[in-house]
Amino acid sequence: MGAVKVDLQAGERRLSERYALDSPTGVRLLLSEYHALKGRQFQGDYDAVVLLTDLATAIDQAGLTDRQRQALDLVYVEDLTQAKAGEAMGLDKPGVNNLLDRAIDAITEIYYYWSRHGEGYETTITKEEAEA
Repeated sequence: MGAVKVDLQAGERRLSERYALDSPTGVRLLLSEYHALKGRQFQGDYDAVVLLTDLATAIDQAGLTDRQRQALDLVYVEDLTQAKAGEAMGLDKPGVNNLLDRAIDAITEIYYYWSRHGEGYETTITKEEAEA
C-alpha cells in the first residue's frame, strides 16, 4: 500500500498555530475574526465550522454573566466599538473592556482545560506563562 502524499492535517495544524486558544491573546484573535470564520463556514471550510462550534461550546461552559455575554455579542458579533457597546449597555468604555477581559479569561480557561484533558487542543504555553 502506498503512502499519502497530501498532508491531511496541515489545515488543522495551521489553525491551531494561528489561534493559540489557551491564551487570552489567541481567544481575542479568534473572536476578532468571527465574521471571517462565518464566511469560511458557508464556503464549506470544516475547520471553521469546528472552531465556531467549539467557541460556542466554550462560551456556554465558561459560566459568563449576562453582561459579559452581551459585551461579547456587541463587540465581536455586532461589530460595535467598545465605546458604542458601552453606550448600548449604559457603561463607559473601561467597563466594557473589563467585562470583555473577564469573559475572555473564562473562555480561555475552558480551552486550557480541554488542552489538558486531551480534548482536541494542544497547549502552546504553560498556565504560569499565561498568568505572567
